Amino acid sequence: MSDPREIERRVEALLFAAASPLSHDDLAVRLPGDADVPAALAALAQRYAGRGVELGCVGGRWRFATAPDLGYLMSEERVEPRRLSRAAMETLAIVAYHQPVTRAEIEAVRGVGLSRGTLDLLLEVGWVRMRGRRRTPGRPVTFGTTDAFLEHFGLGALSDLPGAAEMKAAGLLSLDLPPGFTVPTPGGDGEAEDPLEDGDAPEFVQEFVGSEPEAE
Repeated sequence: MSDPREIERRVEALLFAAASPLSHDDLAVRLPGDADVPAALAALAQRYAGRGVELGCVGGRWRFATAPDLGYLMSEERVEPRRLSRAAMETLAIVAYHQPVTRAEIEAVRGVGLSRGTLDLLLEVGWVRMRGRRRTPGRPVTFGTTDAFLEHFGLGALSDLPGAAEMKAAGLLSLDLPPGFTVPTPGGDGEAEDPLEDGDAPEFVQEFVGSEPEAE
């Protein structure tokens, strides 16, 4: 049986060398077959807790990162993301809580039409992705959030999303949302959808090129 301490050392080395966060499966393929990856990750998380670099999990993937309270030390090296309009932030919140969701459903929740440029901006920032096509007439494209969205807002999973009051306080929801707006349990299955087929994404993205985002 593999030595737990040696497995822990190897997992530590893999995570430090990785260019992006690693899942259990990513780690397991590089370790002996009997390696207890969850135990090694738990031991590392405990060992690094409270240190300048901590081990965290985002979207089911593990990574070492600067402790949250020391983030200010990196402020001069951080690239600030493009500021989003109120319409874009409201759209992002709706996608996060209602995914998989179509453009028509986003408009129904907001109570106003949605500029194609607004979704285009969220796709460009990398916080929203096209998930598939709804199994309804017209086969509309569905949208969902990405791991980059979880990482930016410090969420381990969609189930960690805050409630409506906290979303408003954080500026993710407008204080004057349209009547009937609700915050459902995030991460629900929603209506049935099919994966995008080859050629779907490029064609759909092309519709957004040159469109203008909504005004704030």
